[in-house]
Amino acid sequence: MKIPFLSFEHMNGQVKSEVVSAFESFFDASWYILGESVKKFEESYAGYNRVKHCVGLGNGLDALHLSLAALHIGKGDEVIVPSNTYIATVLSISYVGATPVFVEPDVQTYNIDPTRIEAAVTERTKAIMPVHLYGQACEMDAIMRIAKKYKLFVVEDNAQAHGACYQERMTGSWGDVNATSFYPGKNLGALGDAGAVTTDDADLARRIKALRNYGSEKKYYNEMIGYNTRLDECQAAFLSVKLKYLPSWTKQRQEIAGWYNSELKGVGDLVLPVVAKGATHVYHIYIVRTSKRDELQRYLAEQGIGTLIHYPVPPHLQTAYKDLGYKRSDFPIAEEIADTCLSLPLWPGMTKEQVSEIATTIAAFYGH
Repeated sequence: MKIPFLSFEHMNGQVKSEVVSAFESFFDASWYILGESVKKFEESYAGYNRVKHCVGLGNGLDALHLSLAALHIGKGDEVIVPSNTYIATVLSISYVGATPVFVEPDVQTYNIDPTRIEAAVTERTKAIMPVHLYGQACEMDAIMRIAKKYKLFVVEDNAQAHGACYQERMTGSWGDVNATSFYPGKNLGALGDAGAVTTDDADLARRIKALRNYGSEKKYYNEMIGYNTRLDECQAAFLSVKLKYLPSWTKQRQEIAGWYNSELKGVGDLVLPVVAKGATHVYHIYIVRTSKRDELQRYLAEQGIGTLIHYPVPPHLQTAYKDLGYKRSDFPIAEEIADTCLSLPLWPGMTKEQVSEIATTIAAFYGH
């Protein structure tokens, strides 16, 4: 049985007629930039995420970048970020001229370890950027206490955790301003690049709306040096359709993860996902860890089962950040995760039979 790492077939089948209708409405409206579709989606997503404001942007990286820019974080400032995040999180810090300060994750949840954050705070620290990695909510109450103690901003990277909660409060609603991505593979994905920020602060929302549109609130009048990173009308229309299905897709993801947990328990040296107390997990990615990662990935590929590695090189070891002067062993937890993690197939519409096939194949690998 061939099983790809990701399939859009089930989700696309559910939304196709509505997406086609949304495109026709967009096309016939003859208004293609910052029109009613963007406004409608911003209002809908703000409501879904339990915040007052949502600002649609071109992609998730721009959402992170403009969040920091709106807070006037820049050269000479430091931003605390997990050592095992995707490179986009770190790039956004570089874009404003600030310095990323890496903090190790909890080795079980893979999210930034709140007990390590305080030691990284200096007089130059301006913000903490927690990343809800793989779909699990960070332990936000502890992070917010530290931020309050040191008068730091909090910018959540919520790109992988649409619909996740900590202590029943949605990710993307805790920070001063928060960023998300609607890249096609995300739990709520557009049909191209797209992103947004969420916030309860009207002034920050206003500033980001200006920043996304050449620094202008009124056409041809530019109050600040801005950018061109607006959510497309077309993508906004598609996202509004898909948002209605997100709760049911999330429920399916959690059910599929439960099947994996049951069938893979005790198999070989696999380390299965652990969910922190008070957190929920929406399983953007189902991660396992094993000392035999590369061999297992090759074996699964030979059997027609697709996998990915999120992420093989931690940010501090990327060539792009060699000027920071880090070396291997500086962040051993991030490095261990990078060396041992493997992402198994998981998407809405996946069957229990497919999960059983994958689990049986993994057990056969260890049996050999």
